[in-house]
Amino acid sequence: MTVEHTAVHHDDEDAHLASLGYTSDYKRDMSLWGNFSLGFTYLSPVVGVYSLFAFALATGGPPMIWAVVLAAVGQLLVALVFGEVVSQFPVSGGIYPWARRLWGRRWAWMAGWVYMIALVVTIASVSYGAGPFVAMVLGIEPSTNVTILCALALIALVTVLNFGGTELLAKVAFFGFAAELAGALVVGGWLLLTERHHGLGVLFDTQAVASSGSYLPAFLAAALIGVYLYYGFEACGDVAEEVKNPRVQIPKSMRMTIYIGCFASFFITLALVLAVPDVAAVVSGKDADPVTTVLQDAFGPVGFRLVLAVVLISFFSCALSLQAAASRLIYAYARDHMMPASHLLSRFSARRAVPPYALLLAAAVPAVIIIGSKVSADALTKIVSFAALGIYLGFMMVVLAALRARLKGWVPSGKFTLGAWGMPVTVAAFTYQVLAAVNMAWPRTPDVPWYDNWIVVLSALLVIGVGLAYMTIAKPYLRKDTPHGDAVRQPDHV
Repeated sequence: MTVEHTAVHHDDEDAHLASLGYTSDYKRDMSLWGNFSLGFTYLSPVVGVYSLFAFALATGGPPMIWAVVLAAVGQLLVALVFGEVVSQFPVSGGIYPWARRLWGRRWAWMAGWVYMIALVVTIASVSYGAGPFVAMVLGIEPSTNVTILCALALIALVTVLNFGGTELLAKVAFFGFAAELAGALVVGGWLLLTERHHGLGVLFDTQAVASSGSYLPAFLAAALIGVYLYYGFEACGDVAEEVKNPRVQIPKSMRMTIYIGCFASFFITLALVLAVPDVAAVVSGKDADPVTTVLQDAFGPVGFRLVLAVVLISFFSCALSLQAAASRLIYAYARDHMMPASHLLSRFSARRAVPPYALLLAAAVPAVIIIGSKVSADALTKIVSFAALGIYLGFMMVVLAALRARLKGWVPSGKFTLGAWGMPVTVAAFTYQVLAAVNMAWPRTPDVPWYDNWIVVLSALLVIGVGLAYMTIAKPYLRKDTPHGDAVRQPDHV
């Protein structure tokens, strides 16, 4: 595409954005692959699988692998709904502006609040989870203090890179995607070639984990590996004002994130399952860390450290993408005067083409959460327990808003639409979201105090309750009358 054509295309997108009530200060420096890489590294198959493989295999046995596929199908439905919405409303901030246009100001405020808290908590969780890998790569004995310091260093590094602007973000995200996918293929391929201890039939062997004669409860618990894997595609839309031709490219990027993310996740999980020498030992608890066992046996001390380096790149790029998404949401919120200190958080650096104070907030809050773990590791666990459910709740609020808008007559008018499939896909996506959220929140530890057994639900109620209280008292949604609830009345912008 020539410079002239690019300029015309950007003018067209800016004109469309102006018709939606916004003028953007961002630079449209992000290509399709940069946008996809942002979503993929946020989704991060390596981080998700390596973090939850031991739990899933011990809980559900090898058939837990099918949850990876089922969750991908469910989230693909959600990505299709999001694709229609962002194609019509390519506004930075993602879930907040989409919910605002589909339903209204109060609904959007709550959706944005829940999603914002979930994002900053997830940044803390991913950064803290990377701490032990940093220590092992450096040859340092992991400890609480070392993990905290490594996590804080990671947050500082991704913040510096995010201050480099959209183009640098896209390049680093693409590097993270390439390294993660190559690492997954190399590690998985080597395990399948040299460390395969089982045939494919093991994928249907429940290893006697059935409870009360039924395998379903065990599978649903193990299915959390899939439920926790497939979010991140929404980050493609969080940076909508930085993407070239966003009405076409972002829906495509979202679908690519699911397709390639599912392939990588399934491939890694399959290779690990077949390489575990004694599945029964994992189920019984004798082998509490089968990933480390498999990788050390397959690669030796030096190779194992190289594999850890690839895993660390995945954690790093995941934190980078999460922070980018969170900062864009905070800025979108502040631009509409939706939160305290909006005058500060809505400031934009023309030189760097990023919202600096929104970025700093997306670094400071996770850092405070991580430092707080020094005082109470149990508190960190309770805070993090909300993260995944909060993201699903944010998704659900957009899908429900899209379903409501359709029932009121909304016909998506972006460059990507589902046509006659729109209603059934939206209903199916919402059904999946509800079932997945119930599965995440379901109490499965009756031997602990009731408040720990219900911690996911209680943490969600706390976040929602605080948000409702602030929204009722301060009425932030009334501070600026930017367009809202007008999806049905929007003209055709094709």
